[in-house]
Amino acid sequence: MNLDAIPIAALFAITIAIVMLSIELGYRWGNIAHARKKGEKEPPASNVAATVLGLLAFMLAFTFGIVWDRYDDRKALVREEANVIRTAYVRSDFLPEPERTEARQLLRHYLDARVAVAQPGTDESPRLQASIEDAIRIQRRLWAMAVVNARKDMNSDVAALYIESLNEVAAVHASRVAIGLQARVPLGIWLALYGLTVFAMMSIGYHTGIVASRRSMSTLILAASFAMVIALIATLDRPDGFIRVSQQPLVDLQGAVAAER
Repeated sequence: MNLDAIPIAALFAITIAIVMLSIELGYRWGNIAHARKKGEKEPPASNVAATVLGLLAFMLAFTFGIVWDRYDDRKALVREEANVIRTAYVRSDFLPEPERTEARQLLRHYLDARVAVAQPGTDESPRLQASIEDAIRIQRRLWAMAVVNARKDMNSDVAALYIESLNEVAAVHASRVAIGLQARVPLGIWLALYGLTVFAMMSIGYHTGIVASRRSMSTLILAASFAMVIALIATLDRPDGFIRVSQQPLVDLQGAVAAER
């Protein structure tokens, strides 16, 4: 379970509301404490606020590190997929006709579909699912043709190399699905992150209340800043977020393959 059901813009607005509400609750609590306990000092509350803010900063950095590492992995997998598709396409030259023509057509279709599905658009989930099913269908057909040809000459090194390249295509595809679509920030981390945000903002508001200070409009800047970081983490965590992995290696390969026709 993750936060995909919530649009990024809505998540940004919700986070601002949570931060502002937490500060207000803390401020009122601090005012009540100040009125009832005149002897409560500022330093203890200040130390608590600093400690909780430090924990929140650690949690934000930890979560951002998770999504950024996975973003880097997705970029590396695009380069790797372009390389393995190129290798399979070149090695398909060793297949006899008509398998050679069919294999090259299937690999071109496979490449075109990989590029097309990464383009921004509507109905992301159905489009991704259809692309995955199409990719698996093409992989099975390519594998079936390779097996038939390999059985004609079980000692063929060329057939072994082609089969190896098909294995790599399937392996990279599985990695892209697992890392790009299935691996997400766990719900428990999101809950901990928002829980620490509430506690940190309440401690800031409480500290403001016990020193009998007025509310500051700068809290809106604080709320927007935290909301921006959390929205950035969320968009990096999603395959259809605002920050997308460049498919340029696949696009370049697509152009090179088209030039051969």
